Amino acid sequence: MTINDSRLSVLHQHSAYASRWLAAQPQWAEDLIGGINTPINSLVIEKLLEPASQVLSQEPINLEVLGAQLRVSRQKLMLLLALRDLSGFADVFEVTEAMSYFAEKAIAIGISALHKDMYPLVGQPQSKDGQFLPLIVVGMGKLGGKELNVSSDIDLVFLYEEDGDTQGGVKSISHHEWYARLGKKLIALLSELKSEGFVFRVDMRLRPNGDSGPLVCSLGMLEEYFSVQGREWERYAWIKGRMIYPTELDLAHATSLKGLQDLVRPFVYRRYLDFGVIAAIRELHAQIQQEAEKRSIAHPERAADIKLGRGGIREIEFMAQMFQLVRGGQDPGLRIKPTLEVLKAVHERNYISESDLVQLTDAYLYLRKLEHRLQYWEDAQTHHLPGDDASQGRIALSMGHQNLDEFRKVLSSHRANVANLFENAFVLKQQGVEAESSDEASTIWSPSTDYVELSERWAAWVGSARQRSLSDTARRRFIQLMAQSSEHVRIQGWALEQADRVMVRMMNLLDSISRRASYLALLVEYPNILGRLIDLMAASKWGADYLIKHPHLLDDLLNGFGQYSPEDHPNVYWTKLRSQINVLLDDAAQHGDQAELAMDILRQTHHTETFLTLLAELGIGRDKPLPIEKVSDRLSALADLILGITLERVWPIVANKYGLNPNTPPAFAVIAYGKLGGKELGYASDLDIVFLYDAPDSDQGASERYAMFARRLIAWLTASTSAGVLFEIDTRLRPNGAAGLLVTSIDAFKRYQLREGDNSAWLWEHQALTRARFCAGDVMIGQKFEEIRSEVLAQPRDEQLLKQEILSMRKKVSDGHPNDSGMFDIKHDSGGMVDIEFIVQYLVLRFSAEHRKLVGNWGNIALLGYAAEEKLIPEGLAQSVANAYRLYREYQHRIRLDGADKTRIHPDLMDSSLQDARMAVTTLWQKVLLTQ
Repeated sequence: MTINDSRLSVLHQHSAYASRWLAAQPQWAEDLIGGINTPINSLVIEKLLEPASQVLSQEPINLEVLGAQLRVSRQKLMLLLALRDLSGFADVFEVTEAMSYFAEKAIAIGISALHKDMYPLVGQPQSKDGQFLPLIVVGMGKLGGKELNVSSDIDLVFLYEEDGDTQGGVKSISHHEWYARLGKKLIALLSELKSEGFVFRVDMRLRPNGDSGPLVCSLGMLEEYFSVQGREWERYAWIKGRMIYPTELDLAHATSLKGLQDLVRPFVYRRYLDFGVIAAIRELHAQIQQEAEKRSIAHPERAADIKLGRGGIREIEFMAQMFQLVRGGQDPGLRIKPTLEVLKAVHERNYISESDLVQLTDAYLYLRKLEHRLQYWEDAQTHHLPGDDASQGRIALSMGHQNLDEFRKVLSSHRANVANLFENAFVLKQQGVEAESSDEASTIWSPSTDYVELSERWAAWVGSARQRSLSDTARRRFIQLMAQSSEHVRIQGWALEQADRVMVRMMNLLDSISRRASYLALLVEYPNILGRLIDLMAASKWGADYLIKHPHLLDDLLNGFGQYSPEDHPNVYWTKLRSQINVLLDDAAQHGDQAELAMDILRQTHHTETFLTLLAELGIGRDKPLPIEKVSDRLSALADLILGITLERVWPIVANKYGLNPNTPPAFAVIAYGKLGGKELGYASDLDIVFLYDAPDSDQGASERYAMFARRLIAWLTASTSAGVLFEIDTRLRPNGAAGLLVTSIDAFKRYQLREGDNSAWLWEHQALTRARFCAGDVMIGQKFEEIRSEVLAQPRDEQLLKQEILSMRKKVSDGHPNDSGMFDIKHDSGGMVDIEFIVQYLVLRFSAEHRKLVGNWGNIALLGYAAEEKLIPEGLAQSVANAYRLYREYQHRIRLDGADKTRIHPDLMDSSLQDARMAVTTLWQKVLLTQ
């Protein structure tokens, strides 16, 4: 077997570097041919490094021999990769992962050898308890992402845990000096050019303060640097930062990794959505392009740069990392390294389309493949296409193209796709330039005097302490956004009063976010949001106020419309949401005060889903508005989900306190009553819930234990954190109301509801039971509850006594909500919603014994239909009252969304549909409850 074997012809044709090595080392040909069909994995690489690893066992260690062995191993790997790649057997992933793994192993071998060599003279750094403190090596850039190209240098940062003096050697030196010596020796070992070539070129410029900073720094120094001097481009760089030494096999690995992550994570990933970083990345990209253009002018032969040029690899990386910087603080799933994995995660979150993902992925793989072919030729770290047709033709052939024209066409198409997507992502077109302009139009705007309320509000703001406290950029953006909003409102052609009202709401929002540069940046960077935002301001005062309270929801105006609706795939939607919440909660459990962080995560998730529901109901971003029944279904399902997850997260805290296994679920259930029980929840509804548990009589501490659990649950749900309050909780529907125990055993609940004994339920409690259901916790208890509920509701009852008690309770409710306004209270007045609810409750309690279908918690509208089917009420009247209930709920929603506390309407504003609805309800009330 010789170097002229036909299977090696691709190396001779496409790599002058490989040809030289084969000429110098013809005996390598046999190993190359033998390995051509074997994927290059960790085992192959470790075998290549065996000669270097064996040097470690020698006494004394010979660093010259070690260096030579590492260099030879690297050349053998390069030739093997080139052969498999150019022969079509290895894809981009095999090549980049192999190079990255080789770099990590070479560094580990080098550090071990140097440590061994240095120890006799200067010892080693040790912690106070005598544990060795290794050098921490962070791989940056492509090494950090396990994406190293074949001729890449390696970007490293050297760190160490703590200062002190070395122990165990002839003399003692400072930890810092020891690590600095080791770092210098490692760089020399890897980058020294000898007859065998080199291992890797090493770039240390990403360390704190770059070339002017110390070669190594402590974690404490790094923390201070991030806090005081860390710049936006360094956040971008540290996204890829990955600790590659000590390795997972080292005792110090876990401690070193945690110490590093605890510093890097808050620097790179902010806890809020960070849209302000977009401008910084855009500026960094512009600087890189300017440098590339300067090099092109100085060296015209380097004009076609597939890495830094327009539509190149760097633009794809920028896009991926933009999403990470903006959203990674709130989404742990985006804190990953490899570029294509990031883009896939971004697509899964609907931030880019399937088409965009395919275009970016195809372009990335094509450009990386091309990059490797450019570098195979002379083992040079180049990204420029050669200028002559002959060389480009050779490259075209190595890329699998039939001719040079085809190659140029495909390459041009990929780069054009990337450039277009990049420009759109970073708003690089004219609107992006205009967004940051500081011309007179964006600084001297003031509202028209026709806007009376807005003019007063504006006059109070101009010159105020609040306005003066804003930075120049924030003030300019504020005025610019007000001017753009005014123009948008003018185009709508609204009446002056409405336009004035909308602009005041808009100003209130901008004022509330003006000190959060990221939110102003979001509106400036993505001006298309403004139209949706103004639609919301016009449609709902409650929605405007909700957004002011929770400005992070602005992001959902940008990205909340690509998601499929829970109405389309409820199981998929809620399962996926549960999974996403649990990922966030698991991440929070590893950092800081997990209870505080977890409560914030639950609140932010609830805010987001509530806001998306509101947008759907208002028809913003949809073809048609979401019907009111669907709105309530969605809000109720969300509450169920939050209750269930909260229960799962709080139980381990209580279990640990009582010495129980936190992984064993509690025999505990949450029962929903009222609006949640009937799945008619509104945006700001309280949750009426009851807690049940099951325990044997021998478990004397169950009541106390589950009472503490319930109190903790309520605290998590109602506590006011930095993210607000989750729910208001009402537990007064439990047995004996506020005077009763907070938690009730399932057996005691059954006796109480079935009136077995002196302590028994009132009729109104059975009324409440008609709208009750199991919503979270132990399924077996939930089944027992449903059985008890069915048994209670299906009991035979005296008709006249039942009517008297129902009418008596209705009077109490009415007396509790007096109305002397002269307006019709849609909920509480006669002929309103409460009348319908009482009619349905009467029908269920009176007739369920004979008509068991009425026992089900189907909702008022469905139960009216079932009652008509069973000939208990007239079918036409049942339909009219069902329509009335729908209409009332729509009016109630609309009035509350406009900010009103009470759902009342003036008689002069009641159209015929409302008048007919009230008449139908009154007629059915009289027929069912007032007729003997």
